Amino acid sequence: MDVLGLASVYNEYIHEKRDLRTDSLPMMASPLPTLFISLTYVWLVWGLGPRFMKNRPAYDLQGAIVLYNAFQVVFSTFIFYKFLTAGWLFDYDYRCQPVDYTSKGLPMVYAAWWYYISKFTEFPDTFFFVLRKKFSHASVLHVVHHGLMPFSVWWGMKVMPGGHSTFFGLINSLVHIVMYTYYMLAAMGPAYRRYIWWKKYLTKFQMVQFVAIFVHSFQLLFRKCSYPTAGFWYIGAHGVLYFILFSNFYNKEYISKTNAKKRKSIENGKDKLSNGNGECLNGHALTNGGTTNGVGQKFAPTNGSALTNGARERHVAAANGHSNGHGDDS
Repeated sequence: MDVLGLASVYNEYIHEKRDLRTDSLPMMASPLPTLFISLTYVWLVWGLGPRFMKNRPAYDLQGAIVLYNAFQVVFSTFIFYKFLTAGWLFDYDYRCQPVDYTSKGLPMVYAAWWYYISKFTEFPDTFFFVLRKKFSHASVLHVVHHGLMPFSVWWGMKVMPGGHSTFFGLINSLVHIVMYTYYMLAAMGPAYRRYIWWKKYLTKFQMVQFVAIFVHSFQLLFRKCSYPTAGFWYIGAHGVLYFILFSNFYNKEYISKTNAKKRKSIENGKDKLSNGNGECLNGHALTNGGTTNGVGQKFAPTNGSALTNGARERHVAAANGHSNGHGDDS
C-alpha cells in the first residue's frame, strides 16, 4: 500500500468515522501520542532498559511493586464500576447493544476513555521486570500485548466509544482486579504465599475472559444488530488471538512442565535391584514407611536415599527453595 492508500485509510477509518465527542478528550485528537508512547515503551523494555541494567545489580523494588499493584487494583475497580453504572449493569443488552451517540451515552464514552488510560498504567509492570533484571519475563507475548493494546483501544474509542464492544473493557477490568490482587500478594513476600494457592487458575480465568469476549462479539454474526460490523470483528479477533497466545503459555507453563516432572519422578523412583540381595542403587526414594529387606522404614527421605546390602543407610535431604513463578511476574 502506497502513501496515498494509507492516507485514504486513515481519512476513512479514523477521521471521517470518528466520534466527535472524543475530540476534546486528552490524547484522542490524533493517534500520534499513543503510537509514540507505545513505541517508546517497546524501546525502553527491549533496548535502553537492558543496556542500562547490563553492568548494574538488580534493584530491590518490593515496596514500589506492592504499592503499584495496590493502585492498579483500585484503578481497575474504578473502571469496572464506571462500565457497570454507564450501562452494563441495567441498561445495556448483552445480545446486541448499538452505540448511543446522544448525550445519554456520554458516561460510557468517559468509562471507555478511562479504560484507554489504564493501558498506559500497565507499562510499569514491565519496567519492574527490567529493573529487577528479569528480562525473560518481558516475553514477546507480554510486550506485544501491552504494546498493541493502547492503540487498539484508542481506535475503538475514536470510532465507537460505546455499545456492544465495551463489554471487552468491562470484563477485562474485572480480570485485572483479580490479577493485580494476586501480584500484590505475591510481591508481599513468602508469608503471603499461602493466600495465592489459586495461582494456576489465574491464567485459566484470563482464557475464559477471551472466550467470553469473542463469543459475545461473534454472536452478532447470527443476529440483526445495528452495531458496526468492523467493531465486533475487531474485538472478536482480539479475543481469538489472545486466547490462542494464552493457551500456548498455559500449555507450556503448566501442562508440559507437569508432565515432564511426572516422567522425571517415575524415572528417578524406579526400584533398581541387583544380585538378588536387595541392593538399592541410584538413590531410590523411600517415602512414608517404605520397607527394605523386611525392615519397616519410618523415615521419608526426599531426592535420594541409598541403601546398600540392607545395612548401610545414607540420607540426603535436599531442601529445594520454593519460588512462586507468578510472584516474579509482579
